[in-house]
Amino acid sequence: MPALPIISGAECVKALEHLGYSIVGQKGSHVRLHCEGRGPVTVPLHRELKRGTLRSIVRSADLTVEEFVVLPR
Repeated sequence: MPALPIISGAECVKALEHLGYSIVGQKGSHVRLHCEGRGPVTVPLHRELKRGTLRSIVRSADLTVEEFVVLPR
């Protein structure tokens, strides 16, 4: 299994938008995304996401680490 990259919250949002997620709301520094057929996801807009946080986001989006790593950012 490839290691999760260290990316920002904005890069994570861009990657999820390539899957069809769209931003449905924002409260403070947290963005809520929704996609038909996948679970809703909340992404903190931090400079660097901790690997555990990113892994939780990937799981919530019903993705594997391998699928997420190849998404364009």
